[in-house]
Amino acid sequence: MKAFLIKGDYVDKRQGRQVFSIEMAAADEAAVREKALSTLGSQHKLKRWEIKISEVSEMAPEDIKNPTIKYQIGE
Repeated sequence: MKAFLIKGDYVDKRQGRQVFSIEMAAADEAAVREKALSTLGSQHKLKRWEIKISEVSEMAPEDIKNPTIKYQIGE
């Protein structure tokens, strides 16, 4: 597993555009994009077309802030 930082935005019905940045662990970039769309869609009741992912970058283990992600990648 690798750690990724996903940045983008989505449409919020009440507040307009909301910017997000999430740390996630997955096997590759395609898997982490799928996981991000699934997680944001379920948490905020969004459709996939309402979520725009602008950047996906792999993170170094020392840059990870979320302890759950550190555990998932084996740190």
